[in-house]
Amino acid sequence: MIEIGKYNELRFVKKTDTGLILTDGQKEVLLPYNHAPENVEQGDNLHVFVYIHSDGRMLATTQTPLACVGEFALLKVVDINENGAFMDLGIDKDLFVPEREQKRPMSLEEKYVVYVYLDEINDRMLASSKLANYVEDTGFDFEVGDEVSLMITDRSELGYSAIINQQYIGLLYHNEIFEELHPGYLRRGFIKKITADNKIDLSLQVIGFKHILDLKNSLMIELKENNGQLLLGDKSSPEEIYDRLKISKKAFKKTIGSLYKERLIEISDYEVKLVST
Repeated sequence: MIEIGKYNELRFVKKTDTGLILTDGQKEVLLPYNHAPENVEQGDNLHVFVYIHSDGRMLATTQTPLACVGEFALLKVVDINENGAFMDLGIDKDLFVPEREQKRPMSLEEKYVVYVYLDEINDRMLASSKLANYVEDTGFDFEVGDEVSLMITDRSELGYSAIINQQYIGLLYHNEIFEELHPGYLRRGFIKKITADNKIDLSLQVIGFKHILDLKNSLMIELKENNGQLLLGDKSSPEEIYDRLKISKKAFKKTIGSLYKERLIEISDYEVKLVST
C-alpha cells in the first residue's frame, strides 16, 4: 500500500509523456521525468517520496523532504495567505499550515518547529505548530538516566520544551542549561525525572553516578593534556568553567571533590593540579 507523505519502494512499469509510472502492485503514481534517475530501466525498484499535488494527482519524487508525515521538523515560512502559511519542505510542493493549526500567527521568512500530518479528508500533507496536540503523554517506558534524542521547541519562563525521540515532550530547566538554545536545535539528552502526572524533566548532562565517572575521566584527560594543570578552581566563575569544560560549576566541584578524595589532584581557588607521583 502506497503511503502518502512517506518514502515508498515502487516498481517502474512504464513510461508516459510526462514521466515514469511506478506501482506497488495495486496503485500507480507518476514520477516526473525531471526527478527520475538516469539509466533507470523498466522493472527497477525506486525509493521515492510520495505526496498529493495541488491538482489532486499522486506524485512521486526523488527529492529529499525535510520531514515526513509523523515527524517534527524546523521549517521556514515562504508564503502566507488569509487561510494560513506555506513552509518549505525541500521538495517542489510547499507544506501548508492552516491558520487554526498555528500556535501563534506565523511570519514570513521565520522558522518554526511543526508536526507533519495527513488531512483525513483528502490525504494532503499539512503541518501544525500546536505540538502538544501531537505528542504522546502515556505509554513511555523511560527510566531515569536513559539517553534520548531531543529537538528544542519553545522557550518559557521555566525553560525549554523539547521533543523526545520524535514522540514525547519534556522540559529542560533554565538553571540547568549552560549554552544558548534555539527552536530546532538537536541535542543528546537524558531523562532526569518522570513525575506522578507523567511530566518528563530532562537534562543535557548524564544523570547520576555515571555522570561523575564520565567527568572524572574527562577531567583527568584534560589535566594530562595540559601538563597536569588546569586554571580553574573552587572560586572560578560558572561561566569560566562552562566555557572551558562545558559543564556546570556544581558538576565541576563534585568531580574535583571526588578526585581530591582519591588523592589524584590538588585544589586551590583558581587552579587544579595533578598530584606528583
